[in-house]
Amino acid sequence: MSHKSIVSIIIFALFSCSGIQPGNAARILAIETLAGRSHWNFMSAVLRAITNNGHNVTVFTPFLDGNRENYTEIDMSSMFPMKLDMSIVGMRETFSNQFTPISAMMELGRVSCDILHKNEQLNDLIAKKLQSNFDAIVIEPGIVSGCLSYVGANSNLPVIHTTPFSINTYTERITYGEVMNPATVSTMLFHSAVPKTFIQRLTNTLIWLYTSIVVGFQEFLLQLFDSKPYDLETINPPSLVFMNAHFISDKPRPIPSNVVNVGGIHLKPPKKIPTDILDFIEDAPHGVILFTFGSTISMTSLPRNVLTALKEAIAELPQKVLLKYEGEMENKPKNVMTRKWLPQRDILLHKNVKLFVSHGGISGLYEAVDAGVPVLGFPIFGDQHRNMDNLVDAGMAISMEIFSVTKDNFLKNVLDLVNSENYMKNAKITSEIFKDRPMSPEKAVGYWTEYVIRHKGAPHLKSEALNLTWYQYFLLDIITVVLIFIFIFVLIVLKLFKFIRTFCTKIYSSYAKVKSD
Repeated sequence: MSHKSIVSIIIFALFSCSGIQPGNAARILAIETLAGRSHWNFMSAVLRAITNNGHNVTVFTPFLDGNRENYTEIDMSSMFPMKLDMSIVGMRETFSNQFTPISAMMELGRVSCDILHKNEQLNDLIAKKLQSNFDAIVIEPGIVSGCLSYVGANSNLPVIHTTPFSINTYTERITYGEVMNPATVSTMLFHSAVPKTFIQRLTNTLIWLYTSIVVGFQEFLLQLFDSKPYDLETINPPSLVFMNAHFISDKPRPIPSNVVNVGGIHLKPPKKIPTDILDFIEDAPHGVILFTFGSTISMTSLPRNVLTALKEAIAELPQKVLLKYEGEMENKPKNVMTRKWLPQRDILLHKNVKLFVSHGGISGLYEAVDAGVPVLGFPIFGDQHRNMDNLVDAGMAISMEIFSVTKDNFLKNVLDLVNSENYMKNAKITSEIFKDRPMSPEKAVGYWTEYVIRHKGAPHLKSEALNLTWYQYFLLDIITVVLIFIFIFVLIVLKLFKFIRTFCTKIYSSYAKVKSD
């Protein structure tokens, strides 16, 4: 056999194993539904893994990265309201109560549905070219509302969801078919990694019940009084869900077969740090602390007393501090460098970085876990409390309340995290566990995307719970029948006792009468 023949056989075998024939790349339609940078970071990483596998992606997005081979963008930036550099006070007012933000989240989802449904280019694809031009659809399903499920509802194409959160309490039933047990799994807005005490389990269960009822009732009212064309579409459960989760940063829980955890997929190989920042880091004999609240929260919106306490504490630190700060800082400590933007991933991987001060966004925490850097967290809203509490449980973090911070408690926690060997040791252990996987997130995305296309949506992966109504899923019909049988049994027993009592009474009366005669 010739050398060329052997090479040809090897190439053919490789393509056969992957299920993709040479020159037969899949065509993917992708839709980003929220203008949140952290949301896009996750979806764009999933899409990059798909294009790197040789498939073609056409994406509707408000965040433009630029067209490249196999990748075409359709600009949505002028249509979506951007959620960048928001007020920390405003966000805390909205999310201060775990029970109340649902209406705001539903409204945001509804706005996204309206924007997408009014896009003529997208409507044209869905109406005329979806089945002929594409092999699968990738979409972020939204935080609460199920109205986005109209995309692909009338086609046989596999629908793939990307979920930037490690859990999505509010649409699990209609998308995955399953509902997490609130006795062991925290809802997205719960402030603990897991409900450990009776009070926590009670609170978590009440939050789950409240949000489930509110979401269902408000969806009903919206469809009744503000009906939209997409409300009439049948919900199309996804063939596959790529979830931004990993058991080191989110406690293990049962998940359906079509949910694939790819937490950390956004992590890229490090790039060269800008010279001025690199010089600042390397000219720090006691190390450097990275302090940033990400792209969503503006540091300049911190209340004056909080900012003053932070600056006074930082001024007493032996470490230098890299701080993401949007404006000019008054009375800036000498050991601080401020920038409107910092290459967070690249900085965390530098050996001289001793601590990461963060708001607890999952993308940033994965970067810290991957780098093995301890974390001081100030969770503000959404899933950030859960994210931070998971790292606290891992022994590599301390979590604080931003509006209760003082110079002394901030300084104490920073010094504990930097100087204690336990926090650094646990951070390195956590990092090792995080990296130890049978398959990289990129390869998992490539394999499972091709899998659901090969198997025509892979209906065998979907939970049977999707075929049940809500009352069947929660066994209410079974419970009702059991209660009826118990009621009938008790009734029969009572009747039997009454009969026996009557019978015994008659015998006793007859015996007494005979005796008296």
